[in-house]
Amino acid sequence: MLDRRLLYVVATARRGSFTAAAAEVGVTQSAITKSVADLERQIGYVIFNRTARGVILTEDGQSFVERSVRILDETRELLRGSFTGSDPYAGVLKIGICPASIEWLLVEPLSTLTQRHKSIRLDITGSNFDRTAQELRAGAIDVAVGFEAAFREQPDFRCEALAGPRTSFFVRSGHPILEREEVTLADLARYEMISPSSSRPYDSFMHRIYEDAGIEARTKLHFIDYFPIVARLVSQSDAIALVASDYTETPSFKRRFTRVPFLETRPLSPLAIAIRSRWTPRPAVRAFIKACRERLPAIDAQDETRV
Repeated sequence: MLDRRLLYVVATARRGSFTAAAAEVGVTQSAITKSVADLERQIGYVIFNRTARGVILTEDGQSFVERSVRILDETRELLRGSFTGSDPYAGVLKIGICPASIEWLLVEPLSTLTQRHKSIRLDITGSNFDRTAQELRAGAIDVAVGFEAAFREQPDFRCEALAGPRTSFFVRSGHPILEREEVTLADLARYEMISPSSSRPYDSFMHRIYEDAGIEARTKLHFIDYFPIVARLVSQSDAIALVASDYTETPSFKRRFTRVPFLETRPLSPLAIAIRSRWTPRPAVRAFIKACRERLPAIDAQDETRV
């Protein structure tokens, strides 16, 4: 029914290369390359800049891909009724989470969602913000969850802020910073720090700690999202990292680590649910957003902490 070149373009944008796109849609790489080139000649502008490492969307190409995604989504939605009968929620709901370490926050919303709509099938991907944003634009995921400070800078996303997790700095037991009666930013800047994300709000906050002390952040800062690695590095060094405050009350945490009494009473940033701004979310997406609203309360502007 549709020009398959739209499918090829969207797959290429999602995967970042013609070869990976060909594997996804089940045709040869040369067929993808030729089809996209033919389409570019037809529409009169370049969709992708070709590089040795893959392809990058041009500005015009991004708009073309966004429209192609909408067309493909609407077509699938139109045809879905033939296979799912009267259940508008049936099918796969693709959720992107950034950073991946906040996946645990969705336990209750997803439990609520799947109890209400048993025909929904979940496909959850954890990644960094840049990849998640790219996948949302290209239609590889239906909805994204991450920190509002990062999403609000993207004009092509529509976001809803939610309460974020309260966070605490933590160190190994016996860390020298624990000898301080009151921990300051200057105290933190003396040590290496581990951030769960290289995007906002963490990047600007962590960089400012070192910049205010006259230290180049790149010489001190790690970006690691996988908590087992973070915990191992903290336990074996003087590095300082962030963790959800709730976890600091558990016996497993207290056996090895100690919470640093600094910035531990409020969330660093509210979370947000993001969808494409020029796209009408299908029922499963709306149901997920509703479950998040209920189980992850909306942020109170007066209680929000900006750092």
